[in-house]
Amino acid sequence: MRFMPPLAAVAIIALAACGASQDASTQKTAVQPNGQKLNIYSARHYDSDRLLYKTFEDETGIKVNFRESGASQLLETMKAEGENSPADVIIASDAGTLYRFQDASLTQPIESDTLTSAIPPHFREENGNWFGLAKRARVIVYDPARLNPKDVDEYTDLADGKLQGELCMRSSTNIYNLSLMGELIGRLGEDGAAAWTRSVVANFARPPQGGDTAQIESIAAGECSAALVNHYYWVRLAQSNAPAQRALTEKTRLSFPNQDTDGTHINVTAAAVAANAPNKTAAIQFIEFLTTPEGQALLTTETKEFPLVAGATLPSGLSDLPDFKESNYPLSQLGAAQAQAQAIYDRAGWN
Repeated sequence: MRFMPPLAAVAIIALAACGASQDASTQKTAVQPNGQKLNIYSARHYDSDRLLYKTFEDETGIKVNFRESGASQLLETMKAEGENSPADVIIASDAGTLYRFQDASLTQPIESDTLTSAIPPHFREENGNWFGLAKRARVIVYDPARLNPKDVDEYTDLADGKLQGELCMRSSTNIYNLSLMGELIGRLGEDGAAAWTRSVVANFARPPQGGDTAQIESIAAGECSAALVNHYYWVRLAQSNAPAQRALTEKTRLSFPNQDTDGTHINVTAAAVAANAPNKTAAIQFIEFLTTPEGQALLTTETKEFPLVAGATLPSGLSDLPDFKESNYPLSQLGAAQAQAQAIYDRAGWN
């Protein structure tokens, strides 16, 4: 796959987003190209990210090239490229994913006063190998016509026999489920997490399939009563211009589990500087840009993730969610537990 330069159409999107035309005296003048460049490997796939790259390019004069693919594909690509990899920045949507790059010696620790002051310690790797930039909650979505909120206010409730035949889930190999299991292992111990998994599998309404949105659709269609999803999938549907998508959220509700105990599982979209980054200074500058109010808005407005930097504007729809207690489980430990987590899922038959 070749690097793709920011699309010319992005400039049109940016102008349209601004609404009415600005007076010439207030328009932002793009910085002229300065010969520098930046190569981004991203496991995200959003049109708004292209606008983000375009904005950074215009403000700094640094030419941005980007490659978008699945995290596993990017990981294998970088392994194959070795020391000749052109990657400067790696962006992925889970701390567990960044662990895989770090474990393969594909990231490097960096020092940045800007990043350490903007990103709380809990949301960054302790040696600076990656920095969280936006956060999400792994919640329970359920059918309020079939379940009482008290039936799903703890992750452990999903293992209750009264939910037999009521659960829809996505594959255990999905990084969101692996990271959640990593925390459950830490909270419940390996035996406790394994027992929970066996009971959850016994409550499946169907074999695991589809992504998070598919779980919401299945509940709305009456195929099951509850599932695990990241909060933003539901919020996007609720904010959709399509009546059929909004109707899915009218038939479902979100539960933010473990409010009386450890808090709801939290994960991050994060960025790292590649181990052999040919443009390290520009890479750090780009990640620092993502912590600015402008960078945070471009990163989260479309995705409906929570901005991670204090004072950043909350995307529309998130203020409608209840305030909730967040788990403070160390995100850097989630990746190290992935093999153990997958083994637990496999033994229980959660495919």
